[in-house]
Amino acid sequence: MKKLFHAAAILVMALSLNSCLAGKFMSHYALTPKVHGEADIERTRHKADSLLPGSTKWYDDLKAQGILKDHWITSDEGYKLHACSVPAKDPENAKGTAIVVHGYTDNHFVFLYLVRMYRDEFNYNVLFPDLQYHGYSEGDEIQMGWKDRLDVMKWIEVAHGLFQDDFMVLHGVSMGAATVMMTSGEQLPDYVKCFVEDCGYSSVRGQFTKNLKDMSPLLPKVILTSASIVTNREFGWSFKEADCRPALAKCEKPMLFIHGDADDFVPFEHLWENYNAKKKGYKEYYVCKDAVHANSFAKDPVEYKRRVLNFLKTVHNMIAVGNL
Repeated sequence: MKKLFHAAAILVMALSLNSCLAGKFMSHYALTPKVHGEADIERTRHKADSLLPGSTKWYDDLKAQGILKDHWITSDEGYKLHACSVPAKDPENAKGTAIVVHGYTDNHFVFLYLVRMYRDEFNYNVLFPDLQYHGYSEGDEIQMGWKDRLDVMKWIEVAHGLFQDDFMVLHGVSMGAATVMMTSGEQLPDYVKCFVEDCGYSSVRGQFTKNLKDMSPLLPKVILTSASIVTNREFGWSFKEADCRPALAKCEKPMLFIHGDADDFVPFEHLWENYNAKKKGYKEYYVCKDAVHANSFAKDPVEYKRRVLNFLKTVHNMIAVGNL
């Protein structure tokens, strides 16, 4: 019996050590991919054109004319952070300002289709940042939206300083959508009026649990706990706290939730977890039929734009009649 206990103890120690090593690997694999930042710009420029042809030419032309500009701020940790801005097509009659937030391992180039939508079709001023560890921004790791929300709050002030609008919308896709939802629970200036989230996960732990199952259904869940401990020790945040739902529960401003019903990366049920977590204020949802992850705009751009524009008009009307 004593020998059996010794054997069991050794087995537990081996499994624990393996889980710790696997957790460390998972944390670094997910949050510090080797190819990132400026080294990955060219890939994402091509991706921007694949999502909406002519996007990088549009970007380059406006930049050459001095219309599209670069901006830099410093994060609370001292990192240099980058964003671009572009005024509305008809600046004198701008409807407001949009902040467009990109997804995991992307940067400000990728979602130029949204920047063009807001600027050229909706006549909004737009600011579109690189989150930490992406694009031209510095940073030690991908923050999965949690600490990114603090940087977005700084960009909100920058955008307002540039355009002086009294109407601002935050629109994010995938990790950018999670960033927007996490930001929505903070104390924000009154001029931030509404939010659009497109295929955001409800929590980092929930998303990583799904990713772990995709790697292998046999991998133990303790790896996630170990990875979270490593992340907390090395990067200052845990998977448990990086959860959109508590922020959504505090959010009283209007939000549009978008998700493709064929999304198998951020599972479709995350839409309802997020939508149901928002208990206060106006909300809408749009389910894009047969759209996979981050594919709703590409799948049906006409309907996507109609839904977003109608949501913005609804919020403007609520303000006009004093309901917001």
